Amino acid sequence: MKKIFYSPGEPAGIGPDLIIKLATSKTWKNFKVPIIAIGDPKLFHDRSVLLNKKLKINKINSLDNSLINEPNCINVIKVITCKKTEAGKLSKNNAEYVLENLKYGIKQAHDLKKVALVTGPLNKETLISIDPKFIGHTEYIQKITNSNDVLMMLASNKLKVALATTHIPLKDVAKNITKNSIINKVKILDYELRSKFNIKNPCIKILGLNPHAGENGKIGTEEINHIKPAVKILKKNKINVSMPISADTAFSQKNLKETDAYLGMYHDQVLPVLKTLSFGNSINITLGVPIIRTSVDHGVALDIAGTKKSDTSSLELAIKTATKLIQ
Repeated sequence: MKKIFYSPGEPAGIGPDLIIKLATSKTWKNFKVPIIAIGDPKLFHDRSVLLNKKLKINKINSLDNSLINEPNCINVIKVITCKKTEAGKLSKNNAEYVLENLKYGIKQAHDLKKVALVTGPLNKETLISIDPKFIGHTEYIQKITNSNDVLMMLASNKLKVALATTHIPLKDVAKNITKNSIINKVKILDYELRSKFNIKNPCIKILGLNPHAGENGKIGTEEINHIKPAVKILKKNKINVSMPISADTAFSQKNLKETDAYLGMYHDQVLPVLKTLSFGNSINITLGVPIIRTSVDHGVALDIAGTKKSDTSSLELAIKTATKLIQ
């Protein structure tokens, strides 16, 4: 039977709120697979009180004890104690708690059949305090699963965008754009669009790094030296991928209709477009790794944690998508 693990992420943020609000809503009964929240039961209890939600917590120690989703009830498996359960206030004392929960969820999704991982938002500043090399969910999943490469994709019903580079400073982007990296990312994207989304011949558009895609070397040479050579090799491998196109016209209505996915060169080149069109109705999907992992498309929202203002739409979509992707 399919099962979903939910790692809420930063305990001071809205990650715990979202699962509590779902479990106490009419939507909860629509999820036909058991959902297991990873975390300290006390955190969920304290937050439910703050949200004024009557919540039953089914404490479990294995998947065998998990229940079908009952109204106003969540399955919770405890890995480590949460030091601070207060909403809206970050504490570095919770960094280990967040990472241990995430690691547990990744390993469960990796080791068990028909299990997927859905994640809530993290606060990177807190986690870097105990792991200076921590970059984000995507790279951490790659590390824990010992994967050769990984690809971050955000998706909605309007478009899919993947990233050649993820959470790195803008000054470091150009040196991370290489022929081999582009080849690897596009191969992952093409394979996963076929295998996970049943797209027979995906149309992938690659964005140039520089304005106007470099204008044949007049505004930068990354397109000539790295991206175009990669595309030529990919085309020889029968992958339906474009030459680098200018980001300022890539998302026209015509291009959106004929494109299955875009590969952007850096984080803020493509995500503002997706979030403008689909904020709250899109999700993050990790590709190129041996687990199913989806995530919400927003941050920890400390300013509204513990209030009724958080929106569960992205989490609902992440759970539905993860369920569909489990083979």
